[in-house]
This record gives sequence, C-alpha cells and structure tokens, in this order.
Amino acid sequence: MIEKTDADIDNSSVLQLKGPILVLGASGFVGANLFHFLNQFRNDVFAGVPQDKGWRLQEIDDSKIVKIDIGNPNSIGESIKSINPKTIFNFIAYGAYSFEEDQNKIYKTNLEATINLINILNELNISAFIHAGSSSEYGLNSNEPLENAECIPNSDYSISKLAITNYINMMGKKFNFPGISLRLYSVYGPLEDESRLMPNLVKLALEKKFPNFVNKEVSRDFVYISDVCNAFVTAALKINKDLYGETFNIGTGNKTTIEDLAIISKKLFKIEKDPEFGNMQKRKWDLTDWYSNPAKANEILEWKASIPIEEGLKKMSEWMKSNKYNRKVKKTKENLEKPTKKISAIIACYKDEKSIPIMYKELSSVFKKLKIEYEIIFVNDCSPDHSKELILKISKNDPRVVGINHSRNFGSQMAFVSGMEIAKGDSVVLLDGDLQDPPKIIEKFYEKWEEGYDVVYGVRAKREMKRIVEFQYKMFYKVFSKFSYLDIPRDAGDFSLLDKKVVKVILNFQEKDLFLRGIRAYVGFNQVGVEYFRPERRFGKSTNNFFKNIDWAKKGIFSFSNSPLAFLTASGLILLIISFILIMTFIILRIIYPDIAPEGATTILVSIFTFGALNILAIGIVGEYIGKILIEVKQRPRLIRESIIRNGIIKNENNIS
Repeated sequence: MIEKTDADIDNSSVLQLKGPILVLGASGFVGANLFHFLNQFRNDVFAGVPQDKGWRLQEIDDSKIVKIDIGNPNSIGESIKSINPKTIFNFIAYGAYSFEEDQNKIYKTNLEATINLINILNELNISAFIHAGSSSEYGLNSNEPLENAECIPNSDYSISKLAITNYINMMGKKFNFPGISLRLYSVYGPLEDESRLMPNLVKLALEKKFPNFVNKEVSRDFVYISDVCNAFVTAALKINKDLYGETFNIGTGNKTTIEDLAIISKKLFKIEKDPEFGNMQKRKWDLTDWYSNPAKANEILEWKASIPIEEGLKKMSEWMKSNKYNRKVKKTKENLEKPTKKISAIIACYKDEKSIPIMYKELSSVFKKLKIEYEIIFVNDCSPDHSKELILKISKNDPRVVGINHSRNFGSQMAFVSGMEIAKGDSVVLLDGDLQDPPKIIEKFYEKWEEGYDVVYGVRAKREMKRIVEFQYKMFYKVFSKFSYLDIPRDAGDFSLLDKKVVKVILNFQEKDLFLRGIRAYVGFNQVGVEYFRPERRFGKSTNNFFKNIDWAKKGIFSFSNSPLAFLTASGLILLIISFILIMTFIILRIIYPDIAPEGATTILVSIFTFGALNILAIGIVGEYIGKILIEVKQRPRLIRESIIRNGIIKNENNIS
C-alpha cells in the first residue's frame, strides 16, 4: 500500500495556501509527492491526471481526481472551471525520460498544451501558478548557471521547456499572470520510477550491490523531494507582482560526482564490493558538469535545500523497507508507458447523420477494449445533412476525434485518401459511414495485424440484402477476377486495416480515378482476409443504385484490366478471318455456280449491323480508357478540403491533394 510521503514542510504553510488547490500532472513522481503531502492537511486539494490515476494515486478517492486532457482546450477549461482552483502546481511534461522520444508529443505537451492551459487560467482569478521547469533548459551551459545566464538547449525537451518558461515570463511581466517557473535539478525520493538512478541505486544497495554507473567524473545536483515540495509551497506563498514571470533554480548548489555518490553509498549501506564505472551508457543530452546556483531562490524565496544526500538516501532506503513500498512500484514508468500501437479509423460519410454518433461510440468501445491509442477521422464528403455539426460537437468533447470537410462530393475513395493523408496511426482502418462495416470486426483485424499481416481486409461472407442484388455483386466479383490481371480477393470491399507502410505506398499513387480495393491488391505485402456478415444499412437508403454499381464495375475493370482491349483485338482478328473465308467462298461460288451467290440487301444489312455494332463497342471501350487518361493528364486536384476539425475548432485550411 502506498501511503503518505515524508515531505518535511511546515503544515502551517500549507494551510496558508489559497484554495482550492490543483496539482496538475499529479500521477508523476514530483506531482504525486506534493499532492500526497498537501492532501494530509487540506480537503480542497485535487489531483489532475490525463486518464488513469496510476499507481502513485491508487489509494486516493476518485472524488479527488480530476481528469484533464491537456491536448483538448475545451476539456481543460471545463475541468478546471468545475473546481475553480486558486493555486495551481503544474508538473505536466513529456520527454524527460530517454524512452520518451516522440518529438511531436514533446512540443505538443510541454509547449502547445501548456500555453493553452495558461491562457485559460489567465481568464480566471487565480492566485498562483507554479510551474515545474527543468535545469535542462540551460542545455550546454549547465555548470552552475544563474537564472539570467545564456541558455544553449541541446535537446527537443530542453527547447520546449525553455520556450514555455519564456512564455510564462512574458505573461507575467506583460499581462500580470501570477506565474513562476522553478527549474528543477536531479530530484530524488519516494515514488520515483525504478528506471531512474537513485531508486535503482538504493534498491541494489540494500542487497549489498551496485548498479551500472556512467563515468565517475559525471556530476549532478541531487535534491531531495521534500526540499522540492517545500520550494513549490514557498513559491506559492511568496508570489507577488514583482515575482510574476520570474524563474528560480531549485537545487542544493552542491556538485556530486558519480564517484562521490558511489563512495557515500558504499559507506552508508556497508557494501563490500567496489563500484564499476563506465558500464552504463549516457543519455544523448547528458553533460559532465550539471549542478545549480540557487542563490536567487535562497535570497528572494528564502528557500534552501536542507536534506544532505546521505540523509536523503537513508530516507529512501527506509521507505523501500517499509510497508509503504508496494510491489506495484516496481512497474516503472518505462513499462507503464511502453509505446502501444495506434490505430486511425477513417470513416467516409455521406448522408450518414444518424449513423455518426453510433459509429463513434462503437469505435471508441472497441479501441478501449483493445487498450490501444486511437484517433477517429470522420470525412464529411460534402454531405447535405448535419454531419459537419455533429462531428464538430463530438470533437469538442473528445480530442481523438478529427473531422475533415470536403468542398464538394469527391466520392468515398477520395474520402479515404483524404483521411489517410492526415492520419497519425501505425495503421488505418477504412469504414463506410453507414454502419454496414461493423466496428467490432476491427478486433479480428487487430489480431491479424499483431500476427504480422500488413493488410487485413473484410470478406463479405453474407450480405443482408435482396438475393438478386447479392447475386449481381457476386457476379461482378467473378467477372472482375476473370478480367483483372491481378488476383483481387472476391467479395472484399474497402473495409480493411492497412499498416502505415502500406498507407505510405498507396499515397504515392497519384491516380485521380482511384479504385482502392484494386490498389490494395496491387501493392502486395502480407495480406489476409477476415470473413464477416454485412448487415443492411441502418438508416436511410443506400446512395448506390444500379447505374452507380455499373460505374463501380467500369472503374474496377478499366483500372485493372486490359481484357476489353484484348477482346476487341481478338474479335477483330476472328472477324477478319471469317471475312477472308467468306470472301474466298463467294469468289469460288461466283466462278463455279454463278446463280448460287447471294443476292439482295439481307446479307449486306447483316454485315453492316455486325461490323457497325462492333465498331461502336470498340469506340466505347477505347473511349473509356481515353476518358481515364484524360482525367489523369489534366492534373486537377483529386480532392479539396474545405476545413479540418480538431478539438471542436474548425480550421479553414483549404488543402488540396
């Protein structure tokens, strides 16, 4: 059981903080420690978490948990306004760990999302916003720098953290936003991930062992968690207009090398074995000297680190040996945040207003059941109903929902292409918006994808429709498979899962008159089919009819078959031979039996109609091919996006493809 931490802060100081108090990023190491301590003395402290409260907060009542999706401005606003906090401690960050390498997520979390957060808080009457900055902001200038020293960032993380610190400074000085940034050095203590140096060191030291170390000359400024929590409380109490936007270094000011740390640990834990150095790889942004100058915090905030490293290590060891140390703590952040695959569902919508909310709920349910990251992209192909407004509403409440609005109807094939061009998933799933492609089948698609298949397509084993129509569909696939120069699966529509490498290849096809299920077969890769029952459209009538189905047939045949041209060639050759035989026969008959040779108009009319019909058919077939060539050579855009919807906001991008 994880109990309260040992942050050594005067509880009278805690009671002076203006409440309610919101700790953002409270499921993390530093945030969790601060929340646990504040929560001992006050009942108006709330923990802000993105989704799950995590192992550090597992014993906290759900009434104290506020789920805040930092990527959704609307979610941030609604969640924060629901508790109306006066003091906010912000520990939300991404990229501090070596395995957190998603560059886009680093900037989106540390910069874009935090700017949105500050702008929302700026409209409220808050007393203090204390932000957890990082000593990484100094980058290459890491040797005891003052707060106004030159910063030379050496990683995406340091750039993003420096940028938001500068933004807080601007907001404080120019707009009187009550924000302060605390640049934290090497914080350690209870609830820290075991993937980190200090908890790993203490855990092994209790077993009379040493962990792997980097070079012994590498130095750090190790500051104990209770001192850091004290700094945040002190900053919130000391804040005034003169301090708005200011930055403070939070460290001990002591340079501790890895060799020093090993010597202290050897003595403290009575380890007989000597440590070995240089057998652990440095992080790519690590520097030899990395320690603080906390003079500004000492003077202005009247804060000073009080826990020496020997005492800090002893406190950590006592915590690890106590009942507070739950086995679940062994689940390090690296394991908890092990990268999962992400799926982008792309739904082509046209006159599917009633189906969209149901499609959203069913897709969300499937993806949550699979426990994977996902995004849902609704492509409104200029539908004449209220699809656009519905997608906007859903996106406002769920940042994983993205909407695309086309300037006119470009067809389902271009709708899928439009979605694939902006999809961020490791794979995409293509679905029609009428719910005839059951979202629950995605579970089977996912299983096959996990087995190593790059393309998983749905095979319509049975359709819920009139027998004559089903017969027509089956005949089309049979004829198509006979004509096509590709082995295209029968009864397989657009409903499929495509790995991102397949998507990348497909997007390189610049055809205007695209037939995706044919392209899907053409690109190859490792493919497999999954049979399913295709139900009738739930709402309204199908937008397909006999003539549209004929167009689909022509699109498939003329895109992936030369058989019509071969048929014309064969017909012409056969007729030429027949004509030659008839001509020779007539000549012989005229010579031998002059009276037997045919006379009159019948033979002439039959010949004319036969050759005339064949010529018209030939012109028509050749015309179809020429028409497709004409579409391609005109180089007009395949599609035009009127706007894109994200987080309930319509952005008029007018992108063409």
